[in-house]
Amino acid sequence: MSDFTLRTLETIIATRAASDDEKSYTRKLLGKGVAVCAKKLGEEAVETALAAVVGTEEEVAAETADLLYHLLVVLKARGVSVDDVMTVLEGRTGRTGLEEKASRPKD
Repeated sequence: MSDFTLRTLETIIATRAASDDEKSYTRKLLGKGVAVCAKKLGEEAVETALAAVVGTEEEVAAETADLLYHLLVVLKARGVSVDDVMTVLEGRTGRTGLEEKASRPKD
């Protein structure tokens, strides 16, 4: 198992976002704003879901990698950290998923 984590990827994204590298896909994507980043995230989510149903294990892994990258780009665009997300997840682990879902405010 590698030492590469979501926090590692988050750091790479932050570094590239702050760079002046005109060839950086991350920098260009973030420069287009959160709506474009979110659209790309949605596209990757659909591709991941389709791969899960009809793809090989390798395709599922590759699409999931794209999905996680684009999710972290959206988080960066919105100023939300992986630690913020982990804090929310940690708070949910003390009860069953159904209990946690039932406790959420109704819209």
